[in-house]
Amino acid sequence: MAERLSPLARFEPVPGGGLCIAEAPFLTQVNLRADPAGDAAHALGSALGVPLPTEPNTYARGDADVLWLGPDEWLVVGAAGDGGLERRLRAAAGSRHVAVTDVSAQRTTLLVTGPRARELLAHGCALDLHPRLFGPGRCAQTMLARAQIVLAAHPGDEFRVSVRSSFAGYLAAWLLDAAAEYLDG
Repeated sequence: MAERLSPLARFEPVPGGGLCIAEAPFLTQVNLRADPAGDAAHALGSALGVPLPTEPNTYARGDADVLWLGPDEWLVVGAAGDGGLERRLRAAAGSRHVAVTDVSAQRTTLLVTGPRARELLAHGCALDLHPRLFGPGRCAQTMLARAQIVLAAHPGDEFRVSVRSSFAGYLAAWLLDAAAEYLDG
């Protein structure tokens, strides 16, 4: 069996100056499509330990993070290598009219953490990232440095930036360049 490599396999975490940029590779990611008012949404939420969020651009934390992507679409992000997540969701869905699709290989995740993280991301993101508007529990599909991303704000000045694998190298290089003014040495 071939060794699985992250698109950022050679990327080393970059700490310094109140900022850290690191990759969280191979997170399990499952795309869900369901009627939010249907019993399938309730069953899926029960399987995740948290109701599927219905407020736009929010996420909920249960056994996994459940990010609202659209009125009938969510991205469930679990631990790396959690092969049981998709099976558990399919079992909860049963024969109901839903879509459960493992999209783990589509994106990798960069962690941008620290007191300067918000400032760094603001260099290339059109969203207002002020904590009152984009604090912990908020997420959005947006652009960062012309790369399509899913951005989620977590407690403790942590942002998770999920980017398509084919754009990961570009985005990591852009983040390092934009962070040059903050990083030590």
